[in-house]
Amino acid sequence: MITSALAIDADILLYRSTSAAESEVDWGDDIFSLWMDMKEAKAAFVRQLENIQEKLGVTNVVCCISDSGNNFRKSVDPSYKSNRRGTRKPVGYTAMKDWVVSTYPSMRKPGLEGDDLLGILATRPGNDCIMVSDDKDMLGVPGRLFRPSKDEMFEISVQDADRFFLTQVLTGDPTDGYKGVPGIGPKKAEAILGPRHDWGAIEKAFLDAGLTKDDALTQARLARILRWSDWDAEKGEPILWKP
Repeated sequence: MITSALAIDADILLYRSTSAAESEVDWGDDIFSLWMDMKEAKAAFVRQLENIQEKLGVTNVVCCISDSGNNFRKSVDPSYKSNRRGTRKPVGYTAMKDWVVSTYPSMRKPGLEGDDLLGILATRPGNDCIMVSDDKDMLGVPGRLFRPSKDEMFEISVQDADRFFLTQVLTGDPTDGYKGVPGIGPKKAEAILGPRHDWGAIEKAFLDAGLTKDDALTQARLARILRWSDWDAEKGEPILWKP
């Protein structure tokens, strides 16, 4: 049980700290190389983390880190995040990740993204933790969310989290490589969901666009950030979302 703790999206802090410590060297004769100062990267990570702890007045942390293996969503749709293939991590990223795991209380689960770990921790009954992430997808999880880059704290109700999640199903997310319904943006999604969201209305939007109910369910399973109710603790595997 995690009480009075910060569930940290360590993926973002790792990327920022390693990117800041990365440098390019021009050796002449059209030869270039990249290098990273590990001490500088560690110091940058510590600064970010300590700033968050000081801002929120909480010292206990759990660094949530994405599994480097296959994401479970790729079993739902192999094209998930295929738009990111070939995109490299900063130099030394893996070594920095190992350092974080050995230095701070951390969590990694096979097949899960860091976002999912934040969602599971934040919604586990009896837990008292704040999600810390600049990823907008976390607005789809009920609980408290702190966004460091904007110094914003959100109190997200179950209703608001569900509405954000279903909006993502309709609009898709180009960053994560799932499409939703072509031609539907946030305003159209708002109209489709109405004052009380209904899964039947979402299926109808997919059918009207020449897609299928199975397409709607696939998009939902890609968009869903796991909550405690979506996690089988005994088997150690996700429970795929159903309407």
